[in-house]
Amino acid sequence: MYTKTALICLGVMFSSVISLPANAETVMAKINRTGVLTAGTSKDAIPFAYADSKGKLTGYSVDMLVLMKEQLEKQLGKKIQLKLVSLSPAERIPKILKNEVDIVCDASSFTWERDKQVDFSVSYAVTGTQLLVKKNSNLDSAESFVAKQVGVLSKTTNEQAMKRFQPQAKLVYFPTRNQAYSALQQGKIDAFASDGILSEGWLRTQKNPDAFKIVPSLPLSREGVACMVPENNSKFLDTVNYSLIKFMQGFVSGNPRNVTIFDRSFGAKGAVFINKDIRDLTIETMQLVIESRQEIGERDF
Repeated sequence: MYTKTALICLGVMFSSVISLPANAETVMAKINRTGVLTAGTSKDAIPFAYADSKGKLTGYSVDMLVLMKEQLEKQLGKKIQLKLVSLSPAERIPKILKNEVDIVCDASSFTWERDKQVDFSVSYAVTGTQLLVKKNSNLDSAESFVAKQVGVLSKTTNEQAMKRFQPQAKLVYFPTRNQAYSALQQGKIDAFASDGILSEGWLRTQKNPDAFKIVPSLPLSREGVACMVPENNSKFLDTVNYSLIKFMQGFVSGNPRNVTIFDRSFGAKGAVFINKDIRDLTIETMQLVIESRQEIGERDF
């Protein structure tokens, strides 16, 4: 099962590249001109991207953006500022299309519909849709969700997974995860369909985490987490992919900095602890991504 899942995640890696209009400024040219990498991310997607107790945007995906910034500095030979912009899921692609952000790294998953508008990086994490319900709930099977009110975020893979899982559920749309969490706490909805790992992250912040549970035990979907960039920016996408694969190579080989970055989000004392099976799956997925590309080194840039 792990191999199949990992191979599915590999499918998100490839994107088509066509020529830019002669008068269009590429993302690389813009960053070189302004000295700023403007990145969209999330404020409520623990552990990938979220605001900490001081309001600072942080998380695993933000750490990946820092690595990209450092690589851009090497390539361009100048200091680059990383400017983080908090976006809701519905804002992500429109902001990219309007050139208001150069990249989005949060907890985004590849879909063919999204790929018509933006390009995706390699996958650097694995996730899947599950349902957050109250502890005393008997909701678990697809049949149990018939006519139940299930919170979703519009235009997310979670919404689509829930529609496939139980078409007769009544979907209730929310602009942010926090609003959906609040509605579940107040009993306004019966469940919230989100990435299981994001729900785990939210539970870690609650005073009463035992009041909720995540169902079913196996995710409704398996998806690779990747960054989104504007189409037709192959040099920038190369830099993004290089940074991600270099990180994965370092993590798999036990590089102390890379292991620390990973464990800060997913280790025993991280924002969300993942068990050995999921950690092994993550490593296997990373190895498949790495092996699909030739070994990279600084000489390639």
